[in-house]
Amino acid sequence: MTFSLVARCAETGMFGVAISSSSPAVAARCSFARAGVGAVASQNVTDPSLGPLALDLMEQGMTAAAALAKVREIGRFMEYRQVLAVDRIGGTAIHSGPNSLGIWTQAEGKDVASGGNLLANDGVCQAIADGFSASSGHLGDRLIAAMRAGLAAGGEAGPLHSAGMKLVDKVSWPVADLRCDWTEACPIENIATAWGIYKPQLEAYVQRALDPRAAPSYGVPGDE
Repeated sequence: MTFSLVARCAETGMFGVAISSSSPAVAARCSFARAGVGAVASQNVTDPSLGPLALDLMEQGMTAAAALAKVREIGRFMEYRQVLAVDRIGGTAIHSGPNSLGIWTQAEGKDVASGGNLLANDGVCQAIADGFSASSGHLGDRLIAAMRAGLAAGGEAGPLHSAGMKLVDKVSWPVADLRCDWTEACPIENIATAWGIYKPQLEAYVQRALDPRAAPSYGVPGDE
């Protein structure tokens, strides 16, 4: 009931996760990223603890592949879990347990890994990975392009209701964390709309946190 990708921008070192599902608030449970470390999606009968666990292991110096091997070793009920990871050098790894739901599949490329379950067909995740690899520009733009490619390839077997996109870059908090927790429309397009509004302001929000004296005006009544 979910498809996603984790990715790294080779030019900036930024990491991101994008995800969509028929379930509510999928990004709240399934998307994890840490600046300078990597990005992880934990989905399919989700165990959210696997995301921080994989990131902790990568922060200790493990590659994505080594981290997921350790997660498989110590995680519980891993036959039900699907976990994707990308590390600081763009290496990727995927675990898809044999009890993943419905049509499930996965795909990897340089700096990108995609996985999904209860899909319309087995080409969706390859379309997502290819969509990311064929795209250019800001990592957020590329994540949106990849998710749209997956949707165009068939997406989930049922209707989508939630989506999210998380980006991390240099600071300890996400520089973007956009979510659509429930809609009867297309949640991916809702995220794309939100990203179009947020992207021009992203650097200003970071600057306000680091040094508000050097930040642009806030654009609110009373601000001069």
